[in-house]
Order: sequence, then C-alpha cells, then structure tokens
Amino acid sequence: MTRAAATASPAERTLDQMDAMRRGFSLRRMRLWLFCALILAFYAVSWNLAGIDLSKLATGLPKLGRWIASAWPPDLTELPLFALRTAETVAMAALGTTFATLLAIPMAILASRNITPWPALYYPVRWFLNALRGIDSFVFALLFVAAVGLGPFAGVLGIALHTWGSMAKFFADHMENVHLGPFDAVRTTGAGRFTTIAYALVPDVLPVMLSTTLFWWEFNVRASTVLGVVGAGGIGQELKNSMDLLDFPRLFTIIAMILVVVMALDQLSGWLRKKLV
Repeated sequence: MTRAAATASPAERTLDQMDAMRRGFSLRRMRLWLFCALILAFYAVSWNLAGIDLSKLATGLPKLGRWIASAWPPDLTELPLFALRTAETVAMAALGTTFATLLAIPMAILASRNITPWPALYYPVRWFLNALRGIDSFVFALLFVAAVGLGPFAGVLGIALHTWGSMAKFFADHMENVHLGPFDAVRTTGAGRFTTIAYALVPDVLPVMLSTTLFWWEFNVRASTVLGVVGAGGIGQELKNSMDLLDFPRLFTIIAMILVVVMALDQLSGWLRKKLV
C-alpha cells in the first residue's frame, strides 16, 4: 500500500474503490457490446452469403402446397422395387457401419493418449481421423462412384470411411476418460499391453462402443437415403428419379417408406441400447 493510500481517510478509500468498480464495470460492458456487435455482424454476413430471400419463400410455399396436394393418392404400383431399394439402403448402412467399427477399434487405441503403444503416432492418427470426419459420406460416395462405378458398393465405402473417423474419435475420447485401475492392475502382473487392453479395458468400454455402433447404424440409414443422388444405389436413386420427373405420387410413396423404415430402426436401436446399459 502506498503512503498516500495509507494516509487517506476511509471515505476517500471508499470513493476510490467505487471508482475502480465503475471503471471495471464499464470495461466489461464495452466488451459485452463489442461481442454483441461481432455476433450481429457475423449473422448479417451469413444472411447475405446464404442468399436468404423471404419473398422467394412466400412465392415458393404455395407451389410446394400444390405439389403435396398432387401427391395424393400415393403410387403403389412399384412397391416391390421400393422395398428392394430400401433393403439396399439398410444393407449399405449396416455393412458400412460394421466395417467402420472394425477399423475404428485399433485406430482408437492408437489415438488414446493414455494407452497407445506408440505415442509418436498419437497426433498423426488423430489428424487422419479428423480428415475422415471432415469429409462427408456423400463426398466419399461421389468419389467412389467414379472409382468403382455406380451401385451400392460405392455407398458402402463412402459410409465406412466417414463413419470410421467419427467412431474412432468417439471411442478414443471415451478410452482416454475411462478409469485405468483395472488396466494398471493387470499390467503389474506382467501381461502385455494388448493383452491388458483386451481383458481389462475392452470389457469396460464395450457397452458404450456397442451403443455407439447402433447409433451410427441408425444415423447411416438416414444418411444413405440421399447417396443415390450421386449414383450410389439404394432408395435415394429412386427418390432422385421421381423428383427429376416431378412424379409426386411416386415420390410420396418413397418418402413414406423411408419414414416407416427409419422409425422402425429407431425403435429397434433404442431398445437394444437400453439392453446394453
């Protein structure tokens, strides 16, 4: 404390403290107003870049209403074809998710800081997984259509690669936060690292991994419905054909079938996840 402050009266010290509080409050208020201004500027620029035009929405909604009205009654003449394409979509999602899970487990071990056998690979593996996550399955499917041709196989590969990165990162984050008491106890017996992981760590994280796999399967069924737009097979291909031809009764039937399948899988996945908890 300075000599001037020590010799100041209590009233003067109180005034000095109040003045300091006002300055601090003013500074915080200025920061708040600056933050609000930046947020508003961000959304103003985003509104402009996104091309938001409410007048187009006002003129487009009546047109959409006429299309929906013309979609009734639905066209059921091609129901067996739609069922086959829907089965392709579910199969694409199931195989892609399964392949991603099998690839994600070893990558998650390498990407877990606390258990990786080769710490030097931690960041390269993390960067690789982030790259996979950063590219959507739609883009991967588009690339594989050019590589392996039209059909569901390209969709399976697209789903598998994107899901691989997302699932491995989730597994790795969970492994990094798991309690390592059993892991350390088994290590003290002289067991190898991979043996310890298999017997002390995997049983602990297995329910979460299975629940995550079910979630991603359910998610990929929904996501794979649009992969047909790029020629990757499934019900999305019929969806695109109907939209190109403006065949709305046929389009309504396809959308209704997608909704029924997605809702059924959602119920099944939710029931199975409850059994795993």
